[in-house]
Amino acid sequence: MWWWSSPSTKVRSNLERFLRGITLKPPSFSLSQSCENNLNSLWIQPSRDKIEFYRLSDLWDCFDELSAYGLGSKVDLNNGESVMQYYVPYLSAIQIYTSKSTAISSFDKMWNQSEVVDCESECWSDDSEIEKLSRSMSSGSSKIWDYVSDDSGYEIDGNPSLMRDKLGYIEFQYFESVKPHLRVPLTAKVNELAEKYPGLFTLRSVDLSPASWMAIAWYPIYHIPSWKTDTDLSTCFLSYHTLSSAFQGDLVEGDDNKIMEEETLCSDNEPVTKRLPLAPFGLVTYKLQGGLWGNRESCDQERLIYLRSAADSWLKQLNVHDHHDYSFFSKNSK
Repeated sequence: MWWWSSPSTKVRSNLERFLRGITLKPPSFSLSQSCENNLNSLWIQPSRDKIEFYRLSDLWDCFDELSAYGLGSKVDLNNGESVMQYYVPYLSAIQIYTSKSTAISSFDKMWNQSEVVDCESECWSDDSEIEKLSRSMSSGSSKIWDYVSDDSGYEIDGNPSLMRDKLGYIEFQYFESVKPHLRVPLTAKVNELAEKYPGLFTLRSVDLSPASWMAIAWYPIYHIPSWKTDTDLSTCFLSYHTLSSAFQGDLVEGDDNKIMEEETLCSDNEPVTKRLPLAPFGLVTYKLQGGLWGNRESCDQERLIYLRSAADSWLKQLNVHDHHDYSFFSKNSK
């Protein structure tokens, strides 16, 4: 079950608006599975005649304006007034799995061998600087483990060779560890990483294993009007997105998962632009007070628990232990 409200809902909660705002929509392209020689049959359902995919380069283009000006999301305050809250995105973590048996790049090793720092004291600034379900998973994050189990009778932490057959190989990974106020904009970080790993711009979602994912940290920077104050306006978010075409059509139930068609304004002869929404399957919060983001009428409390559990399950299943932002958010989540 997915927690989006129906498209006919007239009034959306603050959390719903934010989740829709961080649903990236890169241009979508179609290909015939019978004509694609590089597809891994274990990743793409053979019943699909057409496969929708996007280019990673187009995905990063979605962050150009967000990195420069921030994401604006309307927030209704408890006093009945509203503000437009802006959040700046940073690349928090990314893992690229492919079918290629390649070792992690030397650049990646350099990052992973960096000195381990205490997340609460060194990786993060304190509160003043930050101003500057049970075990159930979401339907989206659990899809990947269907590929792994597949009635074969082994666990995710079982036979390594069988896991590689299902999940592929880690070709690239990066985990941010510096303090939030010292980070570079997301697009600048991706460009920096792509100098050592060009696949960040050349790969397509159809080339990626279903284990591929990224996490984006969203920090509040300002709101309009600026004189409105509320403790929940300082809430930070950590969103999780899968990157593979293996989940196309599976991650989200409802209209938010359908291929979008965006009509161009040039002329009637121009083709429409299809877009593939990449809704977050997981979400972790920091400095959440609950008043603005826990609307009971919209089931926001259940939605937050649901998304938090999905993120936790995903990282555990992939044995990810170096995600510094997740560690900090988890230890300080309130």
